[in-house]
Formats: sequence, structure tokens, C-alpha cells
Amino acid sequence: MAGPLQGIRIIELAGIGPGPFAGMMLADHGAEVIRVDRPGARIDARDPLLRGRRVIGVDLKSAEGRALVLDLVTSADALFEGFRPGVTERLGLGPADCHAVNPALVYGRMTGWGQFGPYANAAGHDINYIALAGALHAYGRAGDKPTPPINMVGDFGGGGMMLAFGMVSALLHAKTTGQGQVIDCAMTDGAAALMAMIWGFRANGIWQDTRGVNLLDTGAHMYDTYECKDGKWISIGSLEPQFYALLLEKTGLKDDPEFAAQMDASRWPALKEKLTALFRTRTRDQWCDLMEMTDVCFAPVLSMEEAPNHPHNAARGTFVECDGVMQPAPAPRYSASVTDKPRMTKAADTDAILAELGYGADKVGALKAAGTVK
Repeated sequence: MAGPLQGIRIIELAGIGPGPFAGMMLADHGAEVIRVDRPGARIDARDPLLRGRRVIGVDLKSAEGRALVLDLVTSADALFEGFRPGVTERLGLGPADCHAVNPALVYGRMTGWGQFGPYANAAGHDINYIALAGALHAYGRAGDKPTPPINMVGDFGGGGMMLAFGMVSALLHAKTTGQGQVIDCAMTDGAAALMAMIWGFRANGIWQDTRGVNLLDTGAHMYDTYECKDGKWISIGSLEPQFYALLLEKTGLKDDPEFAAQMDASRWPALKEKLTALFRTRTRDQWCDLMEMTDVCFAPVLSMEEAPNHPHNAARGTFVECDGVMQPAPAPRYSASVTDKPRMTKAADTDAILAELGYGADKVGALKAAGTVK
């Protein structure tokens, strides 16, 4: 794969969700990512999270499998895993084991709760991690229960993306110092970090710790989604005065005195009712004709079916079809580095990877016969 990380080799001990997303990000931007999976594990060729990988099936519980992974580590720049704390140590593949053969290795650890703390060894999922981080409490409408934003905030924003950032940061450090290190990436920590601006608002007294009554959490009439006549939806984000003025002009409300006090939170519910009724008088396409690509801060709410075909997304190539699978294209973009179109991972590369390690035919045959690799 081409990209700014070309020449970097990373070992991925197979996991689910945020770990593979970090691997996708690193592979998308040029790193060679070798995914170590279970022998015979099914590879889903439709899964964008697995794209751009080379795969080898290894029994990590066997002595031969452990030795094979350490051979991979010897020539790698980084490794990451997503097991519970202590699992790789019990396998003989923990940070100390890997640094013994490669002191410059960056060792990434992805967990929900982190490597230490009272919750560290408990099971959990995205919804639990963002709950403990103080993020889930903020998602939802006034008077309603907390609503998880699918698993974007914990697994992917606070987890996989944070791990990819940490890996690249530590790789830069290793390049200048020759020193490897361990990254403790906890989704609770990452989800908390994503809330930094809201914590700043709270400190300045402009954010209530009550759901759905604030400027950015659907409390305000000028920052929300609205249903249209055809049952489709639009989004409005007219926060700044000049954008708000344009919203009122486009909707024919500029002479309505009730809309003059934009930031009077006590009036927001009533103003929202008026906007709700107004937006239901036209279809989504009619509102797009009126406000799309203006400074109203407007966009149609598109489904996954619709998003790839929108003219803006099409012009930028925001989505790409690979082997019949529509998916997000690599992001971000660079002025000098060019990233390849993603390739879907379809089958294991066991023989090629073992050959690169210098394993002869007899040794490969013995490993396969023992079920150590497949």
C-alpha cells in the first residue's frame, strides 16, 4: 500500500471492532499490517475493517506459534493487541517478551477500561465505556433516556482512532530515539478526551449537565434535525449570527419578532415547534433547492444508501467501491503522499509470510501438520 506510512511494518494480533479499525487506518495510509489470526479463521472479504492486510493463521497457545510471532516481531516496527490485561503476558507475547527481541518495538494495547484501575479486568462494550467516561449522559433529547450514538464514540473515536494516533506518535519517538514503548489505549480515556470542548463549556458556565437543553445537544432550535413533508430529514446548524440571519431570510422568518432573541434558551422550545411545523410544509429536495450550499449551515440527512451518490461526496471520492463493497475511502488526504485504493483482504498469506521469515519447506510442513499455522 502507498502512503506516508509506507515502509512501516505492524503486527496485529486479531481482535474485533476498534483494533481492526486502527489496523485499517494504518494500512490505509501505507503501513504493511500483518494480521495474526486463529488458524483457519474465516476472513470476511466484505469487511472494510480488514482491508489492506496480509493475514497469517497462528495458534498463539503453542510454543511454535509463540516463536513464530516473535520472529515476526523481530523485523516489525510495531505490534498491537486488543485482549484483556495480562492475556498476552500469559501467552509469552507481552511487552517484555517482545522488547527482548526488538527493543525499538512500539507495543499498542487496546482495551475498554485500560490496563489498570478497578474495572480493568471486567468485560464491557462501547455503551459501557462511554457511560463511565461521562459522554453517554450527554447524548439524547430533553426528558428522554441516554441514547448511544451507535458505537462511534467509544470503539472508533475514543478507541481505534486514538490507538492509531498513539501508534504513529510512538513510532515517531522510536525513530528518533531507538526506544520502543507501550501504549495503554483505553476507550474510557479516549471517549473522555473527545468531550474536551464540552468540559470547557461547562467550566465557563455555558453547558448544563442536563441532557438536551444545551446549544449543541438538540436543545437549541437552530441546531437540530427537522422532518420534511416527504418524511425525510434535514440538518440545521445556524449558530453564528450571520448564519442565523440567513436561515431566517431563507425560511421567511426574518420579520418574526419571536426569532430575534436567538440565544434566549427559555424560548428555544417554542421556536423549535414553529420550525418543526414550517419544515414539514416542503419536501427535503425543496429545502435543498433553497438552502443547500449556502451559509445557512445546512445539509440533508442522508441514509447510507444515499450518501455515496451525493454530488459532493462523489466529487471528492468520499466513498469507494471495492470488489462490489461500498465503503468509506481512506481519510485524510495529503498534498504529497498518495494513498492506494483499498484492497479487500480475501485469504491468508501464510506461505508467503513464512517464506519471508526464512522458514523452509520442511519447517512449514511441520507447522501445518501440527495445526500451528494454516
